[in-house]
Formats: sequence, structure tokens, C-alpha cells
Amino acid sequence: MPNITVTRRLNTVALYQEFLQRSIAAGQAPKGLDQGFAAGLEVSPSMWSQIKSARPIGDKLARQIEQHAGKPAGWLDEEHEELQVADAAEERMLKAARSYWRCANAADKRALMRLLRGSA
Repeated sequence: MPNITVTRRLNTVALYQEFLQRSIAAGQAPKGLDQGFAAGLEVSPSMWSQIKSARPIGDKLARQIEQHAGKPAGWLDEEHEELQVADAAEERMLKAARSYWRCANAADKRALMRLLRGSA
């Protein structure tokens, strides 16, 4: 069973990342976008900062975020694989792993798979 506190935070941060991408693509300056996102959720910038770092999102706040984000009730409580956005470091790691995989022999591929499964 996934941790609802972590799931809600990850989903809210994914909504924030989507907001950033739309806003920057529309030509808005990055400065002040945190405040704009907070205002869109009807929370204070301080509350948004706390949510990003560690504050748990309770049921009432979760439903408020969903409503303002145009999501159905309960959406924040579910894992959404399509929302997981890779950061630059993750992309570099995947690129390196892909390159290694393509050049590796069968034994090296098996060793890499054992390592990734945590059984090395």
C-alpha cells in the first residue's frame, strides 16, 4: 500500500511542474510562478512552500487542490505513472545505462540486472 502522504505530495508537485511548463511556454517569467501556483490553489505561498518540503496534505486540502486543478475527487490519492517527470540526473543515468546495455555481453547484462534488482 503506497504512503498517501508521499503520493499526495508527488502528485501535487507533478501538477506544479505541469503549471511551470505551461506558464513558461506561454512566455511568463519564472520569477513569481510559485506564488501564482499557490494562488491558483487558494493557499498561501508559505503553505505551498511547506507542502513542497514536508507538510502532509490532509483530506480537506487534497480535495481543494483537486478542485482547483480540475481533477476528480480522490485523484491526488492515487499514483499516476504518467506524471512522473524525470530530472536531468535521472535522464543522464538512463542514457548511461542504455549505452552500457547496448555494448554489454550477456554476462554483463545479467550482472547489471542483478545490481538493479538489488541482489548483487
